[in-house]
Amino acid sequence: MIDGSSSAEIDVPIAAVWAVVEDVERAPEWQGGMRALRAIERDADGRGLVCEVDVDGRVRTLHSTVRFSYEPPTRLSWTQQRGDFKAVRGAWDLVELDTGRTRTRYSIEVDLGRLGFVIRGPLVGLLRAELAGARAAELRRAVEASASSAS
Repeated sequence: MIDGSSSAEIDVPIAAVWAVVEDVERAPEWQGGMRALRAIERDADGRGLVCEVDVDGRVRTLHSTVRFSYEPPTRLSWTQQRGDFKAVRGAWDLVELDTGRTRTRYSIEVDLGRLGFVIRGPLVGLLRAELAGARAAELRRAVEASASSAS
């Protein structure tokens, strides 16, 4: 099992942070290690509901089909429906702080299943860092870039 989390405070209102988080199809543009995300089913608002995801697994590209659950503007969660891992669960949780600031928390749990026989030792640490460690800082950079381009 690999699990991890990261958090950050961003000097941007929660609505602006949520706009980046909920646009899951653009996540590969700012999330390290995510090679591709393709919506294969959409919700009533046109957002990716069931998506195919390709992740850099260091040894090879890992594939998953995940289902997203949107709880605007505070939570985006997902679970793997099928894929190279035995199970995957993750979430973005957003908390509005004072005026114009947002606390973000990214968390993920991955059960490697039979991949655990291939991905061991130092590779587990690299994969943990890839799956969780840098996510909050990556989101902060994406949100700040989005906010500055909107100004």
